[in-house]
Amino acid sequence: MTLVKKFLGAVAAVGLTAGAASAEPALMYDLGGKFDKSFNEAAYNGAKRWAEETGMSYREIEVTAEPQRVEFATRLAEAGFNPIVVLGFQNAATVEEVAPKYPDTSFAIIDVSWLDIPNLQQISFAEHEGSYLVGMLAAMASESGTIGFVGGMDVPLIRHFGCGYAQGAKAVNPDINIVANMTGTTPTAWNDPVKGGELTKAQISQGADVVYAAAGGTGVGVLQTAADEGILSIGVDSNQNYLHPGQVLTSMLKRVDQAVYDVFAAGVEGFEPGVRVMGLENEGVGYALDEFNAALITPEMQEAVDAAKASIIAGDTEVVAYYTNDSCPVLEF
Repeated sequence: MTLVKKFLGAVAAVGLTAGAASAEPALMYDLGGKFDKSFNEAAYNGAKRWAEETGMSYREIEVTAEPQRVEFATRLAEAGFNPIVVLGFQNAATVEEVAPKYPDTSFAIIDVSWLDIPNLQQISFAEHEGSYLVGMLAAMASESGTIGFVGGMDVPLIRHFGCGYAQGAKAVNPDINIVANMTGTTPTAWNDPVKGGELTKAQISQGADVVYAAAGGTGVGVLQTAADEGILSIGVDSNQNYLHPGQVLTSMLKRVDQAVYDVFAAGVEGFEPGVRVMGLENEGVGYALDEFNAALITPEMQEAVDAAKASIIAGDTEVVAYYTNDSCPVLEF
């Protein structure tokens, strides 16, 4: 039986000893909780799938406070876990400090692409491409002509989501109104479902009848409030359609699960440092269609979105990245 080893918090982390699990992989979650039904949980699902398929075990740890980042990553390396997958752009400084001290340990980080560390694989996603597709669906589903976007922490990454979403919506309806709000400017913005619900109600009062949440655990509150108020929502990262069947229009899939699975599967021998980008072309992002939202997506909507996907992959349709010039041509935040 596969043993998934857990240690939550600093007390348990102290219990790690050098050489405890040589060549066993490890996963370090970002703030927001392992079961956030979004980003962190997607990573967990990838690690779990690897463990179930191989019968092997891995170590996982949840960061619950900023000071734990470097401490936990260091203890994993000291204990001999390899490779070590670290989640989130906020851990860029963590791997910058820890990875060079352990050159024989392979590290991977999700949502980072700008570091120069020889034993690090950096995995980034073309979130704007997937968001473009769900923006198209939002515009096609909207009856009011106003749609919403609720982001988590106000950082370029989340603006990247929102910018793609707005471009997709405008491609369908150039006159559509898009209301955008960020939850906050600190990491707590990733796990504030109450605030997410409040922002959703505010957007509904402005006419929004479809709201896209790109906010980690905060998005659970967005989806819940949208369902309670009788409008449609769009999930993110993981497939969240099941949370409110018939009320979640779709989910923008960000295959963090596949990224973690691939690193674990490659192991130490197959590890490749450098930058890996996951987008529409390699199924790194996309939109979810299943039994929970099939009635909401008409054949015409699916045909239009799939044609746009093909056009983006072929290079005929350009989705402008927020990162290009720190601005979005069709949306003000």
